[in-house]
Amino acid sequence: MKLLKITLFTAVLISLLSCKNEKKQTEVATNNNTTNAIEEKVKVIPITHGTLVLESNTEVIYVDPTGGSEAFEGQKSPTLVLITDIHGDHLSTTTLEALSLTNVKIVGPKVVTDKLTSTISNNIITLNNDETLEHNGIKIKAVPMYNLREEALKFHTKGRGNGYVLTINNERVYISGDTEDIPEMRNLKNIDKAFVCMNLPYTMPVESAASAVLDFKPKVVYPYHYRGTDGLSDVSLFKEIVTKENNSIEVKLLDWY
Repeated sequence: MKLLKITLFTAVLISLLSCKNEKKQTEVATNNNTTNAIEEKVKVIPITHGTLVLESNTEVIYVDPTGGSEAFEGQKSPTLVLITDIHGDHLSTTTLEALSLTNVKIVGPKVVTDKLTSTISNNIITLNNDETLEHNGIKIKAVPMYNLREEALKFHTKGRGNGYVLTINNERVYISGDTEDIPEMRNLKNIDKAFVCMNLPYTMPVESAASAVLDFKPKVVYPYHYRGTDGLSDVSLFKEIVTKENNSIEVKLLDWY
């Protein structure tokens, strides 16, 4: 009889523990699904260096498409193209021609659109610093990108190229383009995803990029465009600096090279 009671007690205890574990697993799965749902509002696909794809439930945005059509094999066709500047790692007319963009809207600053022809697209839009545009419910704002250091001023002059702030499905996405830690970056508000460049001598060191990010506090930051004349910048150091000072900013290191 005593052995039977012990056996019954053990069975009840195992059942209770099993229920508790199942509940915990359900809670974890629910939390993970919520996180994934938030993340998937705007899917990020790194292509190379400063080239990426942003994908929402209705739009596929190619940013600075380079590398020829082969760089985009397996990707969905674009519904919008954004170009930041005239340098070859941002503007590749051969890639644009190869992607068959005849009816796709291409947006860029005047220095870029002046180099595009109707053979590439019949829908070319000039958007300069501080101007805005609506595209199928997406708000696009062109923001400044330029150098600050005296020795780097020749690379990116103020007013020539664009960074962009996009509002997609209530998520705000910042694309820095080629820039240093300018006041316009530091003063950004309510950014959900940020793509921040960091390569010398053309843009800025990782310490300056980290300092700017700690100022404008995006929810998630993606180091990109980090290949310089001396190789790849130390994005692990960037992550270490940001995380140490503010661990609520998530630093995501993707495979760009």
